[in-house]
Amino acid sequence: MEKIITWFASTHIQEQITNVDLALFSNPWFIIPFGLFMAWMLFKQNFKEIIIIALLIAAWWVSGTSYMSDLVVNGEIQINKVLPVFFGAAVGLGLIIYLLFGRSN
Repeated sequence: MEKIITWFASTHIQEQITNVDLALFSNPWFIIPFGLFMAWMLFKQNFKEIIIIALLIAAWWVSGTSYMSDLVVNGEIQINKVLPVFFGAAVGLGLIIYLLFGRSN
């Protein structure tokens, strides 16, 4: 178990998640292959996957907003701000589950 914790700490994934910014979408080494991938998905008319990718990008973007950084103030969770995030995440997850398992395509 300690090896896994050491590996996780060495990858700095938690820092990358907490330091979300939109610089990735200005990087041509990411945006060109991503744009080609999205064009291929449109060509193949895989709208289910496009919607899932859009939801994941939206969740990633929302996680970097100031609203998310204000969820904990002075070590206390602001329940009036957590509930909308919780219900929004539940709706997004429900939509993804519906798209993956609810429709036979």
